Amino acid sequence: MDVGKELEVKSDVNEAPVGKSSLIYGLNDVPPVGEAIFVAIQHVLASFVGIITPPIIICTSLGLDADNTSFLISMSLFASGICTFIQCKKIGPIGSGLLSLQGTSFAFLGPILGVGAITKASGGSPEQALALIFGVCLFGSFVAIILSQFLHLLDKIITPVVSGTVVMIIGLGLIKTGIISLAGGAVALAKKDGSFGSPQNLMLGGLVLLIVVVLTLSSNRFLRMGSIAIGLAVGFVIAIFLGMVNFSSLTTLPFFRVPTPFRYGISFDFTAFLPFILLYVLTAIETVGDLTATSAVSGEPVSGGVYMRRIKGGVLGDGINSLIAAVLNTFPNTTFSQNNGVIQMTGVGSRYVGFFVSGIFVILGLLPIIGGVFQAIPQPVLGGATLVMFGSIAVAGLNIVASAGLDRRSMIIVAASLGLGLGVTFSPEIFADKPAIFNNLFGSAISTGGLTAILLSWLLPQIKEPTESVPQEDAA
Repeated sequence: MDVGKELEVKSDVNEAPVGKSSLIYGLNDVPPVGEAIFVAIQHVLASFVGIITPPIIICTSLGLDADNTSFLISMSLFASGICTFIQCKKIGPIGSGLLSLQGTSFAFLGPILGVGAITKASGGSPEQALALIFGVCLFGSFVAIILSQFLHLLDKIITPVVSGTVVMIIGLGLIKTGIISLAGGAVALAKKDGSFGSPQNLMLGGLVLLIVVVLTLSSNRFLRMGSIAIGLAVGFVIAIFLGMVNFSSLTTLPFFRVPTPFRYGISFDFTAFLPFILLYVLTAIETVGDLTATSAVSGEPVSGGVYMRRIKGGVLGDGINSLIAAVLNTFPNTTFSQNNGVIQMTGVGSRYVGFFVSGIFVILGLLPIIGGVFQAIPQPVLGGATLVMFGSIAVAGLNIVASAGLDRRSMIIVAASLGLGLGVTFSPEIFADKPAIFNNLFGSAISTGGLTAILLSWLLPQIKEPTESVPQEDAA
């Protein structure tokens, strides 16, 4: 064995795992196929809406017809399956080797919509807008690919306090999405028909939430692993009887969808590309936070050699996967944080579950009808199941920060990052009249809070805490 490699392995042995005692299956455990599929379905349910929502918003903005919209949604699911497999399997240096899901990133939504609007305003068709969008996304993926090779130089800046704070912001930021879903979904749409916050929505979402909480605390491992799926199934059945489920859209979907690389062609514009450079850097930081949370809830190290190799592989996987996504006519793929809540609540951190997740996503992408059934799950049911999951992500971040120890300097970093990060979530209108690039940079909790944490960790000097001297008489 190489001496340097031997020293590296020995150092990895001493890295302290986080929270492994609460796991039923660890990272490299192989659950029975039935249990693995059962848990995989819950990961799919937790992330499905997050994957298909960006393409729906983009297609609506571009004015695409039903066939093209359906195609882009299918390709988003298909690409997520391929990319999730790469991330979990770890092919050479590509991928983290953790149970980490890949999906369409919300972070790119603003600039993508901007590119589409500019193309349409200049007389271009929706298909031409898509060609430009996929072009800048494809070339932008090389930013993440290159950056991944230099992450080890940032280990003095991206400390457990920084990454733990980003994980907390991710979880706390998602809670808003969860509670809006529980109340009825998109506020503007639900308020138009008066359903937002209705007693029916709140009672249905609250019941699903209660089922998930009770089953998660169960001593029966099957009930614990199935808490989210059971909660969703019960809520879905009740919603059908309440007349809240609409299956009419299923009749318009094709039975099978064939992937077609570069279906809309590809083009490039450097001005449109500029905001994407910054966003790929920011999503790399977000991926570091996501993978740190995954490591923590999977009982794996959150510092040291093994951790850094996984982080570098994960960010490299993000870049490669975003490139694959552009080729398959869909939008940048990044690690999803939702699955960390599923790991924590089910107690299953096995990366082999990710192989089943990827298979399900591929099938959903090839068979749009199956995806349409998932899409029919009412928002209150999804919100009730995901709200606790999002909260548990924040708790995982808190554990990371606490494990590093909180001195005055660390408390300032956490406090300022949470304050600014969540502040822009609570009052997004402060950027309404600002330039688009400024809005893209500071318009999300993760980018604002993450950048704050990194800058403060870099700029703030270490503080030497004074040691209390012991009086002579007390010592005597």
